[in-house]
Amino acid sequence: MSNTQNYIQENKQRFLDELFDILRIASISADPAYKSEVLKCADEVAKHLKVAGADNVEILETKGYPIVFGEKIIDANLPTVLVYGHYDVQPADPLELWTSDPFEPFVKATELHPEGAIFARGSADDKGQFFMHVKAFEAMIKTDSLPCNVKFLIEGEEEVGSASLADFLEENKEKLSCDVILISDTHIYSNEQPTVTTGLRGLSYVEVEVEGPNRDLHSGLYGGAVPNPINVLAKMIGDLIDDKGHITIDGFYDNVLVVSDEDRKEMNKLKDDPEAYKKSINLNDIQGEEGYTTLERASIRPTLDVNGIWGGYTGEGAKTVIASKAFAKISMRLVPNQTPEEITEKFTKYFEKIAPKSVKVKVTPHHGGMPYVLESNTKEFLAAKKAMEKAFGKEVLPYRSGGSIPITSLFEKVLGAKSVLMGFGLDSDAIHSPNEHYGLYNYYKGIESIPYFFEFYAKG
Repeated sequence: MSNTQNYIQENKQRFLDELFDILRIASISADPAYKSEVLKCADEVAKHLKVAGADNVEILETKGYPIVFGEKIIDANLPTVLVYGHYDVQPADPLELWTSDPFEPFVKATELHPEGAIFARGSADDKGQFFMHVKAFEAMIKTDSLPCNVKFLIEGEEEVGSASLADFLEENKEKLSCDVILISDTHIYSNEQPTVTTGLRGLSYVEVEVEGPNRDLHSGLYGGAVPNPINVLAKMIGDLIDDKGHITIDGFYDNVLVVSDEDRKEMNKLKDDPEAYKKSINLNDIQGEEGYTTLERASIRPTLDVNGIWGGYTGEGAKTVIASKAFAKISMRLVPNQTPEEITEKFTKYFEKIAPKSVKVKVTPHHGGMPYVLESNTKEFLAAKKAMEKAFGKEVLPYRSGGSIPITSLFEKVLGAKSVLMGFGLDSDAIHSPNEHYGLYNYYKGIESIPYFFEFYAKG
């Protein structure tokens, strides 16, 4: 591997320049106006895979945006690693909050990244991270050090829910057959304390509607005599969580996996720092479920959050009305043994139960995903741990993330393989927000770590 690492060091600037070319493409999958850019990005990804040394590179059509596939099969008797990533990005809005053009990448030093960070939409999520795999693969090919087979599956719809992926997997099981899936679409705890993600929360996402009178009413003529749907909705939402941070939905915690004291002790080695946490997001205080640390609240416990709420008049000036309807979008993050179907059903029944007779309520499920856990004693995890320890020169700890990547459960169900979540970003990288960025240190450490993963995984 020394030749591979030397190759990486000698080509660092080119690796950065080539990433910049991909970051300049506004591959926003959520907005049809950018369709040509999304397709252009798929073409560019395919070109880079070919140049890196992949065989059978294809741009495969789906019902939505295409999937880029490539492979290098050196020996059918060796294990196969399937690398997953996505080339689509979130919209850049609101543009006025960016300090520069979101699709004109540049490097700037920050407090957390004194050596510089790449500022651009998609730099951390996920172009910068999947491109690490392309460059690491190139380094292994050019130095004749690839120790096992590799396949690439880079999709263009992750930011809109991977709508076409399930069908694609079912239709291409043989083409995608593998022993493990390697994903870099997560983050580490910090550069000082690198981690491998061993758990993700699931998701149940719903929209609720509260309806009162058959039209908007004059608040002077009717106020005090009729139900105000916005007031009712606000109270109902308030009643979903008690003063101890406990979700009140009947049976919500019935199937929650209780994490052992030993495992909780292990995860808290990450040194939860409430003061630094508050400072990072400019808060005076933090809150959450009683009896758990901030780390635990954001990873091993289920949650309920209102993501948006609206109704009535929100324009300029005043309009004294009692709205006919009020709405909210609510997400619930789930932990192992909870399912989106179970929690959506329990939420719906409870929401209907606590609604006063004066209003009608409607719950519309949107989407969901299953929780995911990779045990820290598995071959897959240990290969990632050893690889990152070799590159970072530091102990690497297991880390439960609070986010959701529903495709991990889908991969396991369809392909029968576990996913290793070996991401290199930081939670402060502002993904999905203005001024998204990705540290140069993290980008290069990822490229350095990936060949070691292949080496340790191939050795078993």
